[in-house]
Amino acid sequence: MIEPNRKEFLILGKIKQMDLQGIISISGRPGLFKIVTQGKSNVIVESLIDKKRFPAFASEKISSIEDISIFTYEEDVKLTDVFSTLLSQNEGKESINHKVEESVLRSTFTSVLSNYDIDRVYLSDIRKVFQWYNLLLKEGLLKLEVIEEAESASEVKIEKETKKVKTEAVKKTTKKVATKEPKLSKPAVSKKAPVVKTGSSRGK
Repeated sequence: MIEPNRKEFLILGKIKQMDLQGIISISGRPGLFKIVTQGKSNVIVESLIDKKRFPAFASEKISSIEDISIFTYEEDVKLTDVFSTLLSQNEGKESINHKVEESVLRSTFTSVLSNYDIDRVYLSDIRKVFQWYNLLLKEGLLKLEVIEEAESASEVKIEKETKKVKTEAVKKTTKKVATKEPKLSKPAVSKKAPVVKTGSSRGK
């Protein structure tokens, strides 16, 4: 079975944009519901399937989507984590229909959560996961978060341009600094003093 879990939600590496606050499931009723307003003894909810509104009472088993977890052979995994993995695998698109045959449902679910507890997670639970995922996606409550990736790409571009500017600046500076070496002045060659002849050398 799927049971509520109060543990903190561990965001996956590529977390997607999720707006699931006020989204609930009601035991015995198909689909998901959005809380519209709260009264003294009940809450008015709206079905995400047919948009019909009705009161839900405290006596009914109501669970917030953000508090639901799935049994595994290790620690329980948040349902929102499973939705995040489905978003990644389907690239933000719909997954398989929840009414397909059991073998397809189980094999697909295993690819999403390989260590789920087969004995405690029933086929009806797996059908709910795919039905709810597709329903939330259709309502725009689940979507891929691409803004961060776009900003990262922009930052890389800016960084490359900055490096390019710096490189060009260094090159220009190098050209200015690298002045020609001064020519070595030739050593002064002392001219031989002229020989002064005195008198005639004849008769000597």
